[in-house]
Parts: sequence; structure tokens; C-alpha cells
Amino acid sequence: MIYHVTTKSEWEKAFSNGKYEAASLFSEGFIHMSKEDQVSGVLDRYYKGVNDLVLLHIDETLLSAELKYELSPSVNQEFPHLFGALNVEAVVNVVLL
Repeated sequence: MIYHVTTKSEWEKAFSNGKYEAASLFSEGFIHMSKEDQVSGVLDRYYKGVNDLVLLHIDETLLSAELKYELSPSVNQEFPHLFGALNVEAVVNVVLL
């Protein structure tokens, strides 16, 4: 299981389109994901004060795009990166944060 933080409105839009494309997919070429033990750090670093967040629980065996684990030098950890759109069928749970 891997995870992704987004807003409820972005997830609702993606769900109706059948795919989720974060802004990072276009600017960096991939969507940032996290392992379970990395989620709290991601929330602390990037989402302080942001409301209306959801945590997507993603079954990586159901992904249609390529997933790679790559080193993030700023925190010296490997994070999962999705190189393509997230197909909504791979999202097995959505939790309001």
C-alpha cells in the first residue's frame, strides 16, 4: 500500500474523470507518493494549514502507470513516484484528514 495527499475537491474531480493527475506530473514528470511511515512527515513539510485534505490509499498492484522508488536527498529517504496518471481503480480507500 502507498499513499497520496490531495484535496477533497481534486479527488472528486479525478474520480469523475477516472484518473488523477497532480500538478507535479506535468512539472516533474511524476506524482509524489508516500509509504505509510512517511505520510506524517509529508503532511508536516508541505500541508501545514491546508484544509480539505484527503489521504488516498493506493494498491500498487492495481496501478496502470509505472511506479519507481527514488531517493529524496532532502530527507534521505526513498519515496514512491508514479510516472503517469493515477487510475482511480487503484485507490482502495479515501480518508478525510
